Amino acid sequence: MSLVRVENLKKYFKVSGGWLHAVDGVTFSLDEGKTLGVVGESGCGKSTLGRTIVHLLESTGGEIFFDEQNITDLNNKAIKELRKDMQIIFQDPFSSLNPKMTVSQCIAEPLRCFKTMSNDMIMQKVAELMDMVGIARRLANSYPHELDGGRRQRIGIARALSLDPKFIVCDEPVSALDVSIQAQILNLMQDLQESLGLTYMFITHDLSVVKHISDHILVMYLGEMVEMCEAKELFSNTCHPYTKALLSAIPVPDIDYASERILLRGEISSPVNPGPGCRFAPRCDYATPACFEKHPAFTEVTPGHFVSCHLYEKSGAATVS
Repeated sequence: MSLVRVENLKKYFKVSGGWLHAVDGVTFSLDEGKTLGVVGESGCGKSTLGRTIVHLLESTGGEIFFDEQNITDLNNKAIKELRKDMQIIFQDPFSSLNPKMTVSQCIAEPLRCFKTMSNDMIMQKVAELMDMVGIARRLANSYPHELDGGRRQRIGIARALSLDPKFIVCDEPVSALDVSIQAQILNLMQDLQESLGLTYMFITHDLSVVKHISDHILVMYLGEMVEMCEAKELFSNTCHPYTKALLSAIPVPDIDYASERILLRGEISSPVNPGPGCRFAPRCDYATPACFEKHPAFTEVTPGHFVSCHLYEKSGAATVS
């Protein structure tokens, strides 16, 4: 059963030359207890997509469904109630925390906003959350600047869990951390998902990370979906030329392995008032005149594997080497 579903979701920003298409026609469904990884280079619209789904940004078009209820257009009171079920973990664990609040105050803040628990109950809940995410209780009165990045991100996770949500948008939660700390946070998030039945939308530009944590992967380019399938399928049967270039950039810890890096050349299309063709065409080695004139359909090449590329439209299958 799908917990989160978006249909033709759009988010445009007014800029001095027209409209910037940050998210343009994204459609997917995410089952309860699963993880959808969203990947792509910086500026592709990953974070904007996540923030639009949880109503930190209001959509320009399309529809958002949560637990089979249409939540696209909500008033402020309804959005506040929605916060109990939908939360977000931000990328930078330092700037997302109030420097004037202690660890316990940061975690307790969402609980105090809803005013449904006494102070003693709130402090008991805070202690339980600190234990759950691995923060020593002796740090309850410490301030964010006194802690390392890993502990600060654990505060962010505890704060997101404080209202017992069903769905959490994880906006590059480990990209600002050291590699060794990244592994600890990823393992913590997977343990929490298993024990609490959480549903994640995991946003990252690191494909090695998304492979480790995701059930399905959505690849975005300049606001649009270019490929979507199960995580294992994406790595074993990569289709879109852009996805292939992303995968070729993953470092391999083997000095004897000769990696073949795919370098993308050409100008990046402008996301402001984009033309009718494929937005990746100016950088694609396989582009034809049709790619600049007509937008490719999102085609199912194998069961559950969708690609937006003219190479796959006619036969439903093609080989890109």
